[in-house]
Amino acid sequence: MTHPDNTQPERAGSNMLDWREGDMPYSLAFGDHFYCQTDGRQECSHISLAGNGLPERWQTAEGTFRIGELGFGTALNLCETWRQWKLSRPAHAQLHFVSFELYPMTAHELNRALSRWPELDAERKVLVAHWPAQPEGSVEITLDEQTKLTVVCSDAKLGILQSTDAFDAWYLDGFSPARNPDMWSLEIMSALFEKTAPGGTFATFAAAGFVRRNLGAAGFKVERRPGFAGKREMLCGTKPEA
Repeated sequence: MTHPDNTQPERAGSNMLDWREGDMPYSLAFGDHFYCQTDGRQECSHISLAGNGLPERWQTAEGTFRIGELGFGTALNLCETWRQWKLSRPAHAQLHFVSFELYPMTAHELNRALSRWPELDAERKVLVAHWPAQPEGSVEITLDEQTKLTVVCSDAKLGILQSTDAFDAWYLDGFSPARNPDMWSLEIMSALFEKTAPGGTFATFAAAGFVRRNLGAAGFKVERRPGFAGKREMLCGTKPEA
């Protein structure tokens, strides 16, 4: 394989990384980019945030608003969410961002990937400064007085089932369903539904038929919306109140 910047693939956990176009990480294990090649930050805002009705929902949040994420990856979703949270959060509210990641990157890899967006420099620097040299188990970081991060370094289904939290929103951000179908199984979608608060939501770039069917079978009310950067559809949904 050719490496445009003359570097060799790096290993994140047991996940092989290549770097494309300078600082765009590519998973050799799953044969997929970690985010949209057009603009990953704008993709996060369109899909994960707007797809879950954020930041608008934060205005009425009481206590702790919990976001769950499948696949921490480069921490791009975290940093863009944290950036927007700081701009619009109520004074009394807390954000707890919980991500499930089997193959966590190193601090160097996170720093390299996130340096693509100067808009996220402040968030990147804080995260990288607190990221452990050997991320494993449950990584707990207090990002600021109103923001906490937990990264569960384990199999997604096991991590979700062991969680005692009820989540208000989910970012379903694994690799493409065609390349990583296990992440989109009915088992995982059902576990996720069980841990979602009534009225809680999800959003995902994925629109594959089996993903939509599994989310519906798990109990979510599923909606199709226009995707990002020319992608025809994405999926959003809600857990019924009763």
